[in-house]
Amino acid sequence: MSDLFKKFEHPINIGLSFGLASGVITTLGLLVGLNAGTHSKLVVLGGILTIAIADAFSDALGIHMSEESENKHTESEIWVATFMTFLFKFIFASTFLIPILLLNLDEAVIVSIAWGLFLLLVYSYRLAKRAKISTWGVIREHLLIAVLVIIITNSVGNWIAANFS
Repeated sequence: MSDLFKKFEHPINIGLSFGLASGVITTLGLLVGLNAGTHSKLVVLGGILTIAIADAFSDALGIHMSEESENKHTESEIWVATFMTFLFKFIFASTFLIPILLLNLDEAVIVSIAWGLFLLLVYSYRLAKRAKISTWGVIREHLLIAVLVIIITNSVGNWIAANFS
């Protein structure tokens, strides 16, 4: 492992963990909710792009401020965590554009849900192994949160469509 990576391992891991979790959960919630409420590919694409850009900046600033408030990190570590959070959130959120662009919307939503749950499963497994804690406990916890977000945002989207269209 290079000295530079070792020096910035903590802020890189912060960006990866937060960017992946937020990129998957937020994008899936928005995608599922917008689909249920509008059934419009254009609206879903616009929502994903908005998440990939605006929410990535927002999350990066949140991490920046959180790291500053701890008073434990150097300025360069804080900026690496900030940049990595933006980068990973942008990348992971943007991956959900691919099925939306390539498939019909109903298929794309199913593929997106599977993709998001797969990303969470793989990262949760890696996280649990590194922390030497129960892999199934961590995976179950993270996937349960994702499934709850999917169910709730789908219900909200359906409610909005039924009451406001």
